[in-house]
Amino acid sequence: MRIDVLGVLDVRENGVSVAPTAPKPRQVLAVLALYADRVVPVSVLIDELWGGGPPRSARTTLQTYVLQLRDLIGVALEGEGPGGGGGVVSRRRAKDVLVTSPGGYMLVLGGGSSDVREFERLSGTGYRAADQGDFRGASRLLREALALWTGSAFADVQTGALLGMEARRLEEGRLCALDQRIEADLRLGRHRELLAELTVLTSRYSTHENLHAQFMLALHRSGRRGEALDVYHRLRGTLVRDLGLEPSPRLRRLQQSILTAAPETPLAEQQMPAAVPVPAARTGGTGVLRVD
Repeated sequence: MRIDVLGVLDVRENGVSVAPTAPKPRQVLAVLALYADRVVPVSVLIDELWGGGPPRSARTTLQTYVLQLRDLIGVALEGEGPGGGGGVVSRRRAKDVLVTSPGGYMLVLGGGSSDVREFERLSGTGYRAADQGDFRGASRLLREALALWTGSAFADVQTGALLGMEARRLEEGRLCALDQRIEADLRLGRHRELLAELTVLTSRYSTHENLHAQFMLALHRSGRRGEALDVYHRLRGTLVRDLGLEPSPRLRRLQQSILTAAPETPLAEQQMPAAVPVPAARTGGTGVLRVD
């Protein structure tokens, strides 16, 4: 099975899509796919689908959605193998892929792949490479991790409380990986290459201090001290106007360093505020929903 949720939902068994078009069955599949190989309690699925006001028929309706998903999985299992030529009928049954367990349901990945798990593996390895001073390796690994994203998580899925929370968590992980990749590139002296990207990112994330610090540093190292100071003043204006906050002491120190340095003098590496990776959500055992 191949599971992709970092963009449009795409779940494939035997190379065939098993994602329904109807919104609520699609929502159920998105939850099961995100927590593949873990049991998702019926109560969690009902809360995701209907929030605090489920109908009396919620459990029966959920069972109907699960049966619809199994029908799609069954069709995929009966299809030809990826190589064609007559194919071999799979010995697995749909209920072996979407399993009913006491109190819930579980989608079995079966040795397949998940873009979320691959993203977390690559980004985690990239963070460790950066910690060890391997910035070239960190940049490469984090680029690979970020390339798995094709849009916002669950981009075409109706989301309830759970999927909404998970979409925000995943986006935070994406932003952290992006932040760390840019920092690695700065340490490799790629400041000019980053200017266009950071122009877009600081416009999109108008109150993100570390991205602005990186933009200031890249501009300063490119001999554009005045523009670097302009970035600081724009950020300060946005923070004061929208949040009633002043820039952090670290960002103010960076501004002062740029003010007092000659335009061609590179700032010390430690002047840039270090980004801190955001831990990924975890689930324990066969359960779900435990976020460390």
